[in-house]
Amino acid sequence: SKRILLPPSSPEFVAELGSYRIKGVIGRGGMGIVLRAIEQPLNRPVALKILRPELALDQRALVRFEHEARAAAALRHPNIVTVHACGAQNGTRYLAMEAIDGPSLAERLTQEPALSKEEIRRIFRELLLGLSAAHQAGLVHRDIKPSNILLDADGRAVAAGWRPLAG
Repeated sequence: SKRILLPPSSPEFVAELGSYRIKGVIGRGGMGIVLRAIEQPLNRPVALKILRPELALDQRALVRFEHEARAAAALRHPNIVTVHACGAQNGTRYLAMEAIDGPSLAERLTQEPALSKEEIRRIFRELLLGLSAAHQAGLVHRDIKPSNILLDADGRAVAAGWRPLAG
């Protein structure tokens, strides 16, 4: 209703934001909405996090969102979601990230069969490798939970949902 996204130029999408063609909603969090999108003209799938409209005029929320973007963009590790871009379009702040083709750990935990001990060890080993790389860069995640641990198509654990220290 706040028209933060534009109507789609093609029926295969639900909306647009600048060069991003929106396919649907992945999830919602305290600060943002994460959308499944295609980045044009690269035709690259991305997870597009946009700041919730009701926070767009909240200066503290804007600063936190920008800190999140900088913190996540500074990290390069196979077990940390990669940030491709951040910016604003028509007053909407966004963060374009690597699209992970798989469920979150929270979703995986609700499925059958249950995780084996070997899978649990591997997931946590990969998560700890990513967090260790972040800590070595001086960053702390602050929001580790199953919904912020993504599993790619090969089962690799990737940390997402970074919440930087207030600053």
